[in-house]
Amino acid sequence: MSDSGKIGYWEVTAIGVGGMVGGGIFAVLGLSVNLTQGGAPVAFLIAGLVALITSYSYTRLSVTFPSQGGTVAFLDRAFGPGLITGSMNILLWISYMVMLSLYAFAFGSYGSSLFSGSQLIWKHVLITVGVVGITGLNLLNARLIGEAEDWIVLIKLVILILFIGAGIWGVDWPRLAPAQWSPPLNLVAGGMIIFLAYEGFELIANTAQDVRNPETTLPRAFYSSVLFVIGLYVLVAVVTIGNLPVARIVEAKDYALAEAARPFLGRAGFLLIAVAAMLSTASAINATAYGAARLSYVIAKDGELPQYLERKAWGEPVEGLLITAGVTLIMANWADLSSMSTMGSAGFLIIFAAVNLANAVLARQTGSRRWLSLIGAGLCLGALASLIWYTANHSPGHLWILFGMVGVAFLIEMTYRLATRRIINLPKYPG
Repeated sequence: MSDSGKIGYWEVTAIGVGGMVGGGIFAVLGLSVNLTQGGAPVAFLIAGLVALITSYSYTRLSVTFPSQGGTVAFLDRAFGPGLITGSMNILLWISYMVMLSLYAFAFGSYGSSLFSGSQLIWKHVLITVGVVGITGLNLLNARLIGEAEDWIVLIKLVILILFIGAGIWGVDWPRLAPAQWSPPLNLVAGGMIIFLAYEGFELIANTAQDVRNPETTLPRAFYSSVLFVIGLYVLVAVVTIGNLPVARIVEAKDYALAEAARPFLGRAGFLLIAVAAMLSTASAINATAYGAARLSYVIAKDGELPQYLERKAWGEPVEGLLITAGVTLIMANWADLSSMSTMGSAGFLIIFAAVNLANAVLARQTGSRRWLSLIGAGLCLGALASLIWYTANHSPGHLWILFGMVGVAFLIEMTYRLATRRIINLPKYPG
């Protein structure tokens, strides 16, 4: 591809910002306040710092080994096509399904808040219609929503900035004082439960082959997108807690952001945020479903999933898309917000720890500071430990779900390897 056909800094940064603000903040804000009380802005900051340090490894790996496979390609390159690597790649696919479920749950929650009567029924109807409808659009024309993605990202950012600008003047600052925070360990663990709100920056890695001047563009795009979103999330949390009592946020945690707009923007503000949340989560469902289907195709192409997942119809990996949509429907309609967030955050913390370790292994080739990637891996594992500790003490039943997710990924890969003798194909890189 000539330089004229490649994308530049602003386009790549928009992909990172759009991936992170795809729907996470709308889905997990209320959960974060429920867990951390007035310390929610600090929890978002802690989670963001873990993401920022991890972005260093993604930057160095993306520049050295540009590939549409992104995370999958990095793990295969560093650790080879072994059982653990294959399990990690499948865990990534499962984590994408959890993210999809969270987005669908948020879509249904914000949508049902617009209706009177039985909101529970409306929520499940909207979840199902959203997943099935957007899956159908992907099958018929995957670009239909994708072509509008830049505008959707711009609209939701403008609305969130309007929310911050209008609400910051009415903040009751004593509600954010340290005396109102949860204990320190709970604060860290609460930040890790909502860590999945930052996972979208890794989508930048998938664009590396199409970036103009990647040596300078990719580092700037990774770091600036993560820093921008950290600031955005912290300010959104400040405005939310400063304008709405914690008890009211917890009561409306499934659609907390819309409820938080009511004190200073009235009913119109509630409707504006609710509609923006539905638009944002719908676009996030579309982008994530498409990305998850492509991920299953890449993993199968490498020989770590059945060959039928390599097949395409109408240019799309249909089987992977349908499996992703089916699992999403079950999880979004069955699981609660806390269990989905715990599963998704744990999955990505494990994956990001592995990517940091991959860059440490490949430090000589990527020209990296090995110690920085090892610190990143340590932070991810420490964050995972705090998440497990908090879950064991507050929602022990969720631990079985979390361990089950990891176990399923390992079992699928082990069973597939025992049942077949496919050759694992490592990705090729330019030069």
